Amino acid sequence: MKKIILLTVLLFPKLLLAQKNIEKQQLIWYGYYNTLKFNEKWSLLSEIQERQFYNPTAQHQLVFRSNLERKLTGNWNASAGITYFLQNPNDPESESNLTVPELRPDFGFNNKQKLRFLTINHRYKAEARFFHDVENNRLVGGYRFSNFRFRYQLGIDFPILKNEGDEKLIVKVKDEVMFNMGKKVVKNTFDQNRIYLGLNYKWNKSLAFEVGYMNWFQQLNTGTDFYNRDILRLSIFHTIELNKKNND
Repeated sequence: MKKIILLTVLLFPKLLLAQKNIEKQQLIWYGYYNTLKFNEKWSLLSEIQERQFYNPTAQHQLVFRSNLERKLTGNWNASAGITYFLQNPNDPESESNLTVPELRPDFGFNNKQKLRFLTINHRYKAEARFFHDVENNRLVGGYRFSNFRFRYQLGIDFPILKNEGDEKLIVKVKDEVMFNMGKKVVKNTFDQNRIYLGLNYKWNKSLAFEVGYMNWFQQLNTGTDFYNRDILRLSIFHTIELNKKNND
């Protein structure tokens, strides 16, 4: 199964590139990621992402996400949570300033394989998407279910610098593919593919900084229009261990 998924991740975007109507865009993503560890089994993962166009500069998206995670047997974790998503126009030169909210409950599983020289991560996630109703370029009513989305991410971490056994500098390579499913999904069952290369520096056991590049290739619901986005990502990772404080 993993081999089939991996082949899909690598080959599907290349097939789509043969299509026309590809629009290039440039963005910067700023992210703060917090892990609140209650004990060895339970953690609360929260994040805030600010996503902006540049050249020209414009607001694109603002993301608030929170997931409760539980450690399972072996190297598996399970998580469930919700995302509050604020979407501005996909055109940075749009005259509209309408921000459309989205609610996105999700659940998923993570598997981490620690090898001698690297770590392999597998993430499987399912999302239900609820968009706020819009009429005549203004928000009306409430939220309406749109579709389900399924995501698979393959990640590989290469530690290149260690200090007293701790990994200090890590090269991160990731590829994530997403698929849509639902009555409204006709021409874009394939949603998007994200390829990422980042450099993560662990300041200490609680704080890490990361800079990276992402290519975000997305198919629109027309089936023939695509976004090809180059993204600079700047991230802060903060871990708080509550059980450690209690023990102290």
